[in-house]
Amino acid sequence: MADEAIGRRGLLAAIGAAGLAASAPGAAAAAQKLPLTAQTTEGPYYLDLANFRTDLTDGREGVPLDVRLRVLDAAGRPLRGLRTDLWHCDAQGNYSGFGGQGDDRTRGFEGQAFLRGSQRTDRHGQAVFATLYPGWYAGRTTHIHVKVHHRERAVLTTQFFLPDALSEFLYTQVSSYQRARLRDTLNSADGIALRAGDTVLGAVREEGRRYVALLTLVVDPAARSVTERPPQPRTGPAPVGGVRPMRPRTPEGLARIRALVPPRTEG
Repeated sequence: MADEAIGRRGLLAAIGAAGLAASAPGAAAAAQKLPLTAQTTEGPYYLDLANFRTDLTDGREGVPLDVRLRVLDAAGRPLRGLRTDLWHCDAQGNYSGFGGQGDDRTRGFEGQAFLRGSQRTDRHGQAVFATLYPGWYAGRTTHIHVKVHHRERAVLTTQFFLPDALSEFLYTQVSSYQRARLRDTLNSADGIALRAGDTVLGAVREEGRRYVALLTLVVDPAARSVTERPPQPRTGPAPVGGVRPMRPRTPEGLARIRALVPPRTEG
């Protein structure tokens, strides 16, 4: 699948891809108090598996993506030994472990754990996952879920978001992501992304034959994450409340291009 994505540089450049990636806080920011990473809803597809592993792919198809997280406190100090959970949907928008998946909500993935895993942060506060670029499902923009635990207590539950133009290219040009219709929700129209703000925008770069998503998570080790999620059915229709919301109007044509690419700033 990665071979199909090799030509994306030309397309991304043509639509102004220079503005794709949002920068995550770096070491230079450590001297100042850093803003805490925004908490978001957990969503109904979290499973507390504590499945410690680096490779989350389990044979699923898609474009390789390394997710490199760095967990700091507000003073910029790395936090070691924190359990970090990561989970997201596959190329066709399906979550492992649940039924009621797919556009017709008839596919079942009970008993599976693809694209889910946990790591403990190292002495640099880092946790690294080898996964796949996520797909999409109705009513949500492209996102990846993360939960951070300190001494087995959740201190952060969040989602981070990926560049719309890159997602658009992969979803239309790579066969494992292609669907009968366009993605209906972009970052600029996703209520969860808008409320969360800039602290959850992942910076993405190419590295060899894969993408790398970088995100710094700033947490308060004394905090307690507030979990907001509907019930978690294992079978039947998808959960109500946040994962399969009402489908918004899909932008098309020039309006879609303008929504995909951040506005160019002068100076």
